[in-house]
Amino acid sequence: QVQLVESGGGLVHPGGSLRLSCAASVGIFSIYDMGWYRQTPGNQRELVARITSGGTTNYADSVKGRFTISRDNSKKMVDLQMNSLKVEDSAVYYCNAANTYSGSDYWGTGTLVTVSS
Repeated sequence: QVQLVESGGGLVHPGGSLRLSCAASVGIFSIYDMGWYRQTPGNQRELVARITSGGTTNYADSVKGRFTISRDNSKKMVDLQMNSLKVEDSAVYYCNAANTYSGSDYWGTGTLVTVSS
């Protein structure tokens, strides 16, 4: 069983920065594709950024150039650096671990990001 624990959410002013972290309790972290998703009330969860086991990244168009996803396989962690935050970035952010070979898919419990003046 994989456990994912997010941290780093909070309240920030527009234009500010936050860094989210996700710590994974898993045997072999490096085999998982890791992602950050977000969800606002009444809306579906959407992909924010993803980094594959091989290190390939992709981002939602809305965050390109502002957010950066990174992973540290030795620490079993994935981070999301969020800069130039906008009010519309406010959401609960979830960490995801996916093993495309086994079909395993795991979620953290989420961390709230609020961007407000």
